[in-house]
Amino acid sequence: MAGNVPVSLPAEAPLANVYDWTGFYVGAHFGYSAGASNWAATEGGASTPSLMGALNFYNPFDAFKGTGSYSSGLQGGYSFMVSPRVLLGIEADATFPNTISASQTFSSASVGQASYGETVLHSGSVRGRLGYAINNWLLYGTGGFAWSYNQLTRTQLDGSPIGVLPGTIEKHSFWRLGWIAGAGIEMPVADSWTARIEYMLAEFGRHSVTFPAGGQRFDADYASHTVRAGLNYRFGGDARKNEVLSKDGLTDIETENFAFHAQATFLGQYALPFRAPYRGQNSLAPNQARETFDITFFAGMRLWEGAELWINPEIDQGFGLSGTLGVAGFPSGEAYKVGAAYPYTRLHRMFVRQTIDLGGEQQKIDSGFNQFAGSQTADRLVITVGKFGVGDVFDTNKYAHDPRVDFMNWSIIDTGTLDYAADAWGYTYGAAVEWYRGSWTLRAGLFDLSVVPNSTMLDPRFSQFQGLAEIEHRHELWGQPGKIAVTGFLSRGRMGNFDDAVRLSQLTGQPADIAAVRRYRSRSGVSMNLEQQLMPNVGLFARAGISDGNVEPYEFSDIDRTIAAGLSLSGAIWGRAGDTIGIAGVLNGISTSHQRFLNAGGLGILVGDGQLPNPGIEKIFETYYSIALSSWSRLTFDYQFIANPAYNRDRGPVSVLGTRLRWQF
Repeated sequence: MAGNVPVSLPAEAPLANVYDWTGFYVGAHFGYSAGASNWAATEGGASTPSLMGALNFYNPFDAFKGTGSYSSGLQGGYSFMVSPRVLLGIEADATFPNTISASQTFSSASVGQASYGETVLHSGSVRGRLGYAINNWLLYGTGGFAWSYNQLTRTQLDGSPIGVLPGTIEKHSFWRLGWIAGAGIEMPVADSWTARIEYMLAEFGRHSVTFPAGGQRFDADYASHTVRAGLNYRFGGDARKNEVLSKDGLTDIETENFAFHAQATFLGQYALPFRAPYRGQNSLAPNQARETFDITFFAGMRLWEGAELWINPEIDQGFGLSGTLGVAGFPSGEAYKVGAAYPYTRLHRMFVRQTIDLGGEQQKIDSGFNQFAGSQTADRLVITVGKFGVGDVFDTNKYAHDPRVDFMNWSIIDTGTLDYAADAWGYTYGAAVEWYRGSWTLRAGLFDLSVVPNSTMLDPRFSQFQGLAEIEHRHELWGQPGKIAVTGFLSRGRMGNFDDAVRLSQLTGQPADIAAVRRYRSRSGVSMNLEQQLMPNVGLFARAGISDGNVEPYEFSDIDRTIAAGLSLSGAIWGRAGDTIGIAGVLNGISTSHQRFLNAGGLGILVGDGQLPNPGIEKIFETYYSIALSSWSRLTFDYQFIANPAYNRDRGPVSVLGTRLRWQF
């Protein structure tokens, strides 16, 4: 009888806990690549190659140049669960590298010595995905079509029998088409959010390019290996996911130990026609339009009690007016001193911040960019170490400090004379300490200067540096909150003296060259920063500063003295609580020796019209209206009037129209 009892087979594990991956998603990724290319060169119409070589596209990370074969980008796709565990999907992505390039020098009797190189400008793919779900994990393979937009460069290094002059550069941009395949693993990390890590192999066929001046045809292939981490926001579908967009935008991703935020800003400006009787190398040109666009990712991790690690990869693209030249108080704080037609990735911030509570009232901290939600005591010590902006800690002002939100002009969002240490993008390595005690805060910092003034590379030896100190007092005036801060800086580096440059110019008869008279010396300055709420929804700000006008500014702008003031009005006054109106003015000036230098043909960081026979104070007025389209997007219209641009009364006045569209979560 026992033998006839039916045997119960083990039941299949319930699928209730299997994550439903069905639905659309968008996201971002960050990765590191290595690649290779085999090339062959054919000369003079020959049928067989006479030269061959190979390029290695692995570029190690250089912390002080900020270069390396890393990249970031965006992806989006759709997934469908064909069974409780099997996924089919399609995905497209676009990737923007920092430096994925290689070059090689070669020589032959017919062409002399030259170099050949290739650079990946941007790339992407459209792929299918096949996955298998195990509880909340998804294992997947992927493959499909890949593209890459590359640039080949041939540079003649010395003379040759064909008569090509040394220094001759030929460039050719083209599309490479190929295939891509890879595998990865993905898992949910918060409501609507999933994280992944994946490997990709891409291969492209040979492409032929002829360089007419060099008389050579190059045939080359290209292959790359990439490891990248990604984060996706999944729309609808699973009950554990939120709706596509709530009234507050995308759902914040912040867990106990991890956080992720992002922003994107488009800023366009147009300089109307103005009087320009002559023009120098650094002059602002009339009747021109330029735009900039950036996407910033803010990834954070809690390390231990009170300690946070933040990394901010950013995709940048575009140019400032006249290549970010021609006005000391430049009209766009979103325009760096370098521009690029194609988007590229930079690691602008990589820092650790330690907060040590010292007692006092508990203060709530909201989640935000580079900030975890939580609490802190009124009395505390905050230590920040790594790569970040000096303006992240010093000279802050709630009404005028962020060109992505409020004013756009350089000398309004920051004190024009605060010649803060930075690379050409505005960031540097250093350390800052902040001591909050009651209504007072003391700050001190030590930061790395660039190799030479206004450079893209920071000093790897830290032999050129800057020290800053700031004292801040918070107060109430007629029952309204405010604060005032005084900031001082001292820079030590190889800098030029304006009078020395003018004397050398008089001896040689050449335009004044500040680089020819640089030696190791100091430059200092002091500034004041005020913010004061006048009444609810109305705020006042003011800045003033002075710095050493005999020595060239090192990093920021050509301003030796400045005074700025303005108002910020919340739209709550007229029933638009998310809107803001800003009105501000600034006066920028330079020393007499600085004027003589510019009149002798000298070039500054941003200014230099070739002459300055009629110097004057640079006067700037700016007003904007920022419209809250939603809690996660806003549109801004901006107008700036600039009299005596670059301190030159012979030029201008200039009217600059601007518009800005921003999205964030």
